[in-house]
Amino acid sequence: MVYIGTDLIAAWGLNLEFGVTGIPNLAFIVFVACGAYTYAVLTVGPAAQFGGAETYIIGGHVPAFFAIVIAVIVSGLLGVLIGLTGLRRLRLDYQALTLLIISFVASGIVGADSNIFNGLDGMSLIPDPLQFVSSQSGRAWLYVGVVAAMCVFSVLLVRRFTGGPMGRALRAVRDDEEAAIAIGKSILGLRLLVQGIGAALAGLSGVLLVGFIGGWSPSAWQYVETLALLTALIVGGRGSNLGALIGTVLLLGAFLQGVQYLPTIGRPDLIFDLGWVVVGGLTIAFLFLRPQGILPERRPRYASGPQLDEPAAATTEPAAGSAGDDDRRARRQAALSAVVAAEARRDPAESYEDVLVVEGIARSFGGVHAVADATFTVPRGAIVGLIGPNGAGKSTALGIISGFITPESGRVTFAGRDVTGVPANRRARQGLVRTFQLTHEFSRLTLLENLLVAARRHRGETVLGALAGRRYWHAEERVNLERAHQLLELFSVSHQANKLAGTLSGGQKRMLELMRALMLDPKLLLLDEPMAGLSHAVSELVEQACLSLRDAGVAVLLVEHELAAVERLCSNVVVMAQGTVLIEGEMAALRRSKEVQEAYFVG
Repeated sequence: MVYIGTDLIAAWGLNLEFGVTGIPNLAFIVFVACGAYTYAVLTVGPAAQFGGAETYIIGGHVPAFFAIVIAVIVSGLLGVLIGLTGLRRLRLDYQALTLLIISFVASGIVGADSNIFNGLDGMSLIPDPLQFVSSQSGRAWLYVGVVAAMCVFSVLLVRRFTGGPMGRALRAVRDDEEAAIAIGKSILGLRLLVQGIGAALAGLSGVLLVGFIGGWSPSAWQYVETLALLTALIVGGRGSNLGALIGTVLLLGAFLQGVQYLPTIGRPDLIFDLGWVVVGGLTIAFLFLRPQGILPERRPRYASGPQLDEPAAATTEPAAGSAGDDDRRARRQAALSAVVAAEARRDPAESYEDVLVVEGIARSFGGVHAVADATFTVPRGAIVGLIGPNGAGKSTALGIISGFITPESGRVTFAGRDVTGVPANRRARQGLVRTFQLTHEFSRLTLLENLLVAARRHRGETVLGALAGRRYWHAEERVNLERAHQLLELFSVSHQANKLAGTLSGGQKRMLELMRALMLDPKLLLLDEPMAGLSHAVSELVEQACLSLRDAGVAVLLVEHELAAVERLCSNVVVMAQGTVLIEGEMAALRRSKEVQEAYFVG
């Protein structure tokens, strides 16, 4: 029971990291060992008492309670430190490899140097934190009660971070890092948070285990122990706390611990090895046949939102010449304008004329000048088009402006402030919001959750908000939910509010990106081909959204190949070719420009 309980605490910590946030922490057992070793050296006493038979650092006599707290804190700090040094600039597959190497290196160092934790022989006679209980049987059952209480504490703590707005943000990071950055999430900050919490829970698991068994050595924390925990999550259901419980009891309890009660067959350790064979087979079977696990991650369902008076199908063409359709379209456009204007930020005290000033930006890739000395401006409350043939550098310019691409030279000024060195997520929080040429959605979040997670400065996404619970952030959540439902209704997708975004069509995903950008309350909206793949009716809604933003004082920089829409919307159009700004002006005049014609049809 103690083994299952300590495994369960570790599994919930790993589920927070891997199942919810997507961190492939193959070094998780290192943090379990950190907690065990820290508790051991703080409580076991000086090494001299063993007459040189054991050697280790510290050797203190700290009271058990304080030793446990210190061990948990040290484990959490180690998790944050490894996150800072090993996870900042690596892809997920490289992160997994790096963490696996860290696991090998840590066990190798501890085993090779006997002066740290007594090398491969490990430490023994580690005191039981409940040694004040004289009865051995009573102490054992009291220990079970303590572990059970820590399990309850652990799952309640984890639920604070896996549910509500914080859980949405963590799952957004898991599903699509770039999209999460584009809506203002700090990828590194959120990962370090869960890395610290997960490592602290791992340390707690190690403390409780070593206090019970009284000894610890490198053989107890090989990398396969992490794989066993990962298997429990895969079988039980990644991202599900209840699934983690089911997987832990089934895999680690029944197959790895329970085999000791089976009769011996052949050599003494054959049954134990067969348990690992079964675990491996179950892992492969679930990955192929049921990757979501026994109990899949639950999706929250929300109440229906407000309904418009006349819902219209946005996926079909309106009947030409129909007065009713024209009236319905006008009402929908007015409603969309009201939704956008209600959240638009207007600050008459701001002194800047141009919300965006791009000065001489340049960026090369492999010797090819994607953008070279590009300069243009976007006035406040204006829609400016950015057009040019394929390969002109438009998307690269948007990447530089939004902070996703670092320029080699030049400067970007947004809302009167130089943001050239400001990270992309901070630019998004300041109101510089972008969409992508290729759609980015949080595939395992619902359509409604995709909008809710984009709400700016949600109280529930802070550590305090997560710990304080629903009462702290419920009022703000209700306001965001109402606005999200309004956008869903306006774009005629309310019936799909609880549908996973990954199952949407290409056009619906593009609409989702636009709605998500509107939830961010932008000052400047960078739209990268927003009408690609949309029906005529939905394209009209996109155009109306742009006009509504303009009327509310929000600027739009529009990259679009549909030049008729550019001409209808844009007061000024910037033409790029071969990475430079070729010419700018009104679309009607640019159509007659010889330079533009040569750029499109000759160059």
